[in-house]
Amino acid sequence: MLVQDRSIPKSPKPYSKTKHNIPSIQTPNLDFSEWVSRNLCKIVFFLLLVATVAALFFLRNVGDSAALFCFRNQVKNVEKIKFPHVNWKSIAPISDKTSKFVNFRSERWVVVSVSDHPTDSLRNLVKIRGWQVLAIGNSRTPVDWSLKGAIFLSLEEQAKLGFRVVDYLPYDCYVRKTVGYLFAIQHGAKIIFDADDRGEVIGGDLSKHFDVELNGEGARKEVILQYSHDNPNRTVVNSYVHFGQRSVWPRGLPLENVGEIGHEEFYTEVFGGKQFIQQGISNGLPDVDSVFYSTRKSGSEAFDVRFDEHAPRVALPQGMMVPVNSFNTLFHSSAFWALMLPVSVSTMASDVLRGYWGQRLLWEIGGYVVVYPPTVHRYDKVEAYPFSEEKDLHVNVSRLIKYLVSWRSSKHGFFEKVLDLSYAMAEEGFWTETDVKLTAAWLQDLIAVGYKQPRLMSLELGQPRANIGHGDRREFIPQKLSSVHLGVEEAGAVNYEIGNLIRWRKTFGNVVLILHCSGPVEHTALEWRLLYGRIFKTVVILSEKKDTGLAVEESHLDQAYKHLPKIFDQFSSAEGFLFLQDNTVLNYWNLVQADKNKLWITNKVSKSWSTVSSKDNSDWFSQQANMVQKVVSMMPAHFQVNYKETLSSDKSLLICSSEVFYVPRPFIDDFVELVNSIGDLEIHQKVAIPMIFISIDSPKNFDSVLSKMIYKRKIPTNASSHYSAKVPAVHPWNVTSEQEFIKLIRIMAEGDPLLMELV
Repeated sequence: MLVQDRSIPKSPKPYSKTKHNIPSIQTPNLDFSEWVSRNLCKIVFFLLLVATVAALFFLRNVGDSAALFCFRNQVKNVEKIKFPHVNWKSIAPISDKTSKFVNFRSERWVVVSVSDHPTDSLRNLVKIRGWQVLAIGNSRTPVDWSLKGAIFLSLEEQAKLGFRVVDYLPYDCYVRKTVGYLFAIQHGAKIIFDADDRGEVIGGDLSKHFDVELNGEGARKEVILQYSHDNPNRTVVNSYVHFGQRSVWPRGLPLENVGEIGHEEFYTEVFGGKQFIQQGISNGLPDVDSVFYSTRKSGSEAFDVRFDEHAPRVALPQGMMVPVNSFNTLFHSSAFWALMLPVSVSTMASDVLRGYWGQRLLWEIGGYVVVYPPTVHRYDKVEAYPFSEEKDLHVNVSRLIKYLVSWRSSKHGFFEKVLDLSYAMAEEGFWTETDVKLTAAWLQDLIAVGYKQPRLMSLELGQPRANIGHGDRREFIPQKLSSVHLGVEEAGAVNYEIGNLIRWRKTFGNVVLILHCSGPVEHTALEWRLLYGRIFKTVVILSEKKDTGLAVEESHLDQAYKHLPKIFDQFSSAEGFLFLQDNTVLNYWNLVQADKNKLWITNKVSKSWSTVSSKDNSDWFSQQANMVQKVVSMMPAHFQVNYKETLSSDKSLLICSSEVFYVPRPFIDDFVELVNSIGDLEIHQKVAIPMIFISIDSPKNFDSVLSKMIYKRKIPTNASSHYSAKVPAVHPWNVTSEQEFIKLIRIMAEGDPLLMELV
């Protein structure tokens, strides 16, 4: 009998004798405190039982995911989660029959969730050419929401689309973007930019920040830096360190990894084309968690964190992950399946868990994530970050990453693997059975709107990793940008030589060196890359003869300038381009003070730059002068004005040997326009370069950094006396063999002692 069934004893009767003179039993007189004392164990047992039943009822009906995770880990053996059965071959198509955009198609979409009237940032998003903005409403969205140029889907319109996922989505949350993703795919999407309404795209052009084209002529061809897989125990990285902020960490990074602030010892490289998920960095208010936001802010001022816009993009190898968010991420069609936002976890954890889940599955199709330099600027609204919305994130994310890296599936179809992982994550308590059902509905909806699941590729996760050779190592020293209330030590002394190398690399780390070789490249190409590749973003080698094995491009010196626009386009994120002939030595340590936003050329070096009269010279000068005048006559007004202010006479011709010159990013478009205006005319490089330079800008605005270079017509007999480490460049110099290259290295070591390590 339970405690509550017991009645309180009645008052005892007076003593009396029965017929047989047997005395009646006297009931002891117990007050309430004595009764509780005697029945304490039973009372405690009863209360525990009631509490257990109440907790079970509460946890099964309330979305407190952190508590639910812990509880489900204890009872999962009692209540088995059902694996959804999906007949992948009998899914009926879903077509848009209700919206007014039935016949609308677009390949590039921006999907945002809106809970308030349109922001200025959202109005700017709509202005981006070639991209269609899709705004997804929820229960908090104003009923009169409207923005010209954007497609808006209210709750009522979402419900009419016929998607299965609608049954699982909350009404008041940004995860309703899941409907938007399906709508975009249904209407022709090949690229989806996952955004929010508080970030502005830097420069107003998404295509300049991300790799929008992965294949074909529009794709960037250069290889991508990749984190080293040398340490198999390293499963997650803080990408903010790579972009100059060592003491800032992204939301979703395990808190135990926050203290890992050192830059990479070295990187490797990977070919582009499989970066199906592209994570952008945000200036202003980056994607940080409540711990960072609450501990790094002093007063009520808004955060304005800046990252290195010139740092190269960086890829994640298999076995290593990075936090991925839902407000600054580009998805290619091969990764559309990874857009689903889970619903059984908190809103601050949903996109992070999605990102880790998607990264693991991305490895199954040979894809990878790439993190890009700042793409948007987000404005801090100076609002408190709710830690309660992140508690399940901080509790589970570290364990989740370890689990995902070790997870394997025997399923044979990709969507089967996707569903298998969702089921496994529910069994492990990372989310609930609701998200397993949502995943099944999501995958069926994808097929119903015409999406084709990617093909599986063999994985190497279980195999020993390939050794990283010295030639496979790539160095990049991140900047140390000013941060906010640093809570970590920014110390670490380096010797003088290493400090100089870091400074030079910081200066020219985003400048492309274009080196034209006149001699045999099979003896010098690798050496030139070894020498200058330590300093510059990359070294592009041109020669009279193409050599595919050495990555040498064909370009004749007298017309080399016509090849430059192709290189400019290939490295669209570079800060500038420095052209150099192999008969000139570049002392990069003496170029640090030059203005990288100005043109550099040898206009103040008399033996390199000269003005000649076409009348008193050979027919060649006359022919060149005629072609120059033809081009000048067709130039736009501002180019003509600049040219004629410097060279007023039609009979004069500027000649520049053009062994070394620099074109910064602000002048690239002008340079390309003038090269295109030359067209098929055979204007020589010595004539074309000075003509282009003085048309773009006045020589008085050129940086004079090259004016102190040593310039002679012929190399002296004693070459060592000809060289000086105190000038920006030395001309001429002769390097046609490895032995001559070693001599050059030893001489240049006067200015850069670390060069001796190369020999």
